[in-house]
Amino acid sequence: MEQLFVGLDVSKEETAICVRTQSGMVKSAFKKPTDPDTIYRALMCELEHIQCVVLETGRMANWLYSELSQRGLPIVCIDARQAHAVLSQMHNKTDKNDAAMLAELARTGFYKRIEVKSRVSQERRALLRAREVAIKSRLNVENTIRGLLASFGIRLPKYLKTYDQRVRKALEGQTDLMRIILPLLHLRTEALRQAAALTKDMMRQARMDETCHRLMTIPGIGAVSAVTYIATIDTPDRFAQSRSVGAYIGLTSRKYQSGDVDYSGRISRRGDQMLRTVLYEAANSLLCRVKSGPGQHLKDWAIAIKKRTSHKKAVVALARKLAVIMHAIWKDGTEFEPREA
Repeated sequence: MEQLFVGLDVSKEETAICVRTQSGMVKSAFKKPTDPDTIYRALMCELEHIQCVVLETGRMANWLYSELSQRGLPIVCIDARQAHAVLSQMHNKTDKNDAAMLAELARTGFYKRIEVKSRVSQERRALLRAREVAIKSRLNVENTIRGLLASFGIRLPKYLKTYDQRVRKALEGQTDLMRIILPLLHLRTEALRQAAALTKDMMRQARMDETCHRLMTIPGIGAVSAVTYIATIDTPDRFAQSRSVGAYIGLTSRKYQSGDVDYSGRISRRGDQMLRTVLYEAANSLLCRVKSGPGQHLKDWAIAIKKRTSHKKAVVALARKLAVIMHAIWKDGTEFEPREA
């Protein structure tokens, strides 16, 4: 029997499945509930002939990929941007047609394979994302309180230590406003408490991870940067060369060349935004706050770029260099070795 290729168009409730033969003919097309066991049973009778099962990245892709891989299906997760470029060529957008085109990609091999992160890395990223949401919630509430009070001409006093004390002092004698603002103040307190608990959990994981300890020997890299880097990259063997990490997280400039036109643009901003932001903050801290020490040669290198271009470009270049150094240290099992400036 000829080889078979399967496309899965995954949605929250149902998954459209299309099975193509090696000659490109559609052998079967149907829908099943988005459940690994149900999908596996639907394909089990053809398992020995299935060469490739393709699904695109999405909210449920990591979970479905892991579950189907454990059941022995030769599954591949592909870049959703590339899949969208192909699927958008169809006149009629349906789940059935999407699954058929994904099966065609599996048959032709015209796809970019995506490395799916391990369960540990996914859990760490969930922790980091939850911590980020808690911190942003606190900032959002503070800005809302400040804006509401300003609309009534009320300014927060500066001589009190805590934000809570300043708000309560400003609300003295404002009975109606107090009923509106105090619930927001309680919401801020709870956000602070949850952010602290999530930060404590993250710090515990950083202390228990030997790789985090080695990455934190790099000036400017703290627990947040180290944990975010490890959770995003997952394994250093993904990249043959350390310098490829900079392109992976979108810190390299775009390139456009056509005929006589050839220029480099701004950074691509592709890849993981959370890691890119964390590395930018670490580089900015190293450039502006870290005093003379082990990382002085890195700081001097970035300062030289700053003199030629701008502060932001120097920080981006330093962030890219930090990403490369972190990968090399992780892969080699070494620690940061300072050099004389």
